[in-house]
Amino acid sequence: MAKIRSSELNLKDKLVAVNRVAKVVKGGRRFSFNAIVAVGDNNGHVGIGLGKSNEVQDAVTKATEDAKRNVKTIPLRKGTIPHSINGKFGAGKVFLKPASPGTGLIAGGGVRAVLELAGVQDILTKSQGSSNPHNLVKATMSALEALSDASTVAERRGISLSKVFNG
Repeated sequence: MAKIRSSELNLKDKLVAVNRVAKVVKGGRRFSFNAIVAVGDNNGHVGIGLGKSNEVQDAVTKATEDAKRNVKTIPLRKGTIPHSINGKFGAGKVFLKPASPGTGLIAGGGVRAVLELAGVQDILTKSQGSSNPHNLVKATMSALEALSDASTVAERRGISLSKVFNG
């Protein structure tokens, strides 16, 4: 999917997770933080970012800037995704399945945050393997990036749009 200029979009951000990590040094433990942030415009544009710092606020700011640099466009169809897809990152696996209008956003944790900001209203999800928010968020993004709409498939195969549906 194509990268988009984040300055042109009205992006909202959502903090997915903050993690405190410790480095053991001679005088004891040195704590630092990493944060995952998702940004999106609720209209098919979404990005994720990771920031690390000694202060929580600095980590969140860095993550937000990183997410704004990594905004991608995803195909949406009537408030859901065009087809079922699996996403995988590390040991985290996410299954995304389109749902009929009125179903709602059936997802948990980091997956929900990314899909909400992407503008998906009706979807069924299942996360398997790792429950680590880093892996789940990245698996969700890999699944969304791999989505393709009917016109893209027709163009890639070199056939007409009606032939895609009728075989």
